[in-house]
Amino acid sequence: MRIIPAIDIIDGKCVRLSKGDYDTKKIYNENPLEIAKQFEFHGIQYLHLVDLDGAKSKHIVNNKVLESIATRTNLKIDFGGGLKTDEDLHIAFESGAHQITGGSIAVKDKETFLGWLKKYGPQKIILGADAKNEKVAVAGWLEESDEELIPFVQSYQKNGIKYIICTDISKDGMLVGPSFELYEKILSKTMKTETSITGSGVEDKEVIGVNLIASGGISSFEELPRLKEIGCEATIIGKAIYENRISLKQLENYILGNV
Repeated sequence: MRIIPAIDIIDGKCVRLSKGDYDTKKIYNENPLEIAKQFEFHGIQYLHLVDLDGAKSKHIVNNKVLESIATRTNLKIDFGGGLKTDEDLHIAFESGAHQITGGSIAVKDKETFLGWLKKYGPQKIILGADAKNEKVAVAGWLEESDEELIPFVQSYQKNGIKYIICTDISKDGMLVGPSFELYEKILSKTMKTETSITGSGVEDKEVIGVNLIASGGISSFEELPRLKEIGCEATIIGKAIYENRISLKQLENYILGNV
């Protein structure tokens, strides 16, 4: 299971929110690049970078932070927050994003999001399926849509989406543990068996599903094996790192297989 630390950006600074509430902002570092370099030093290869200013402004804002981290580390960055237009996407990829995450756009402008999926391919576009009470939330989690989470995910799976980040907003930043049951439900509803006949006439069955990235509520290292056992392809960890609930050394050992 891939380990993906999170850096959320407001005013160019590394912050964390609780339940997506901007009024709960806590600044952890004035220099996101410094944090990113620490992650890389401990063997981490991936980064989830969120432009919270962009999510609120509905257009990309902190692309210079993205560019700084992308050019000065080897981290593979998935970038999200405020990506609404083809130009936003162009700026994100030009600034060094390895993947982008679209959340609100996937709800409010499906045609544009599907156009991105077709143009860049399913390895580059991540569906942000963030929810509260199994309803998809949008606009930096400031609004709740009428979209039911599971059908929303299934509809994009049919259109070729491969990577999905799902955050249970009620748990995000609260250090109360992830939504194991929700992730089990998503995976059970998106797994399908494809049957093919080999050249020798033998029936070959392959189980196909989405790459589900768990996010929100991670509070201890012991939760990681369970997320892997459920079938999560990756997990995003934020406040648990910044509040020293999970050490970078623990994550380094996990990545190296020394646990």
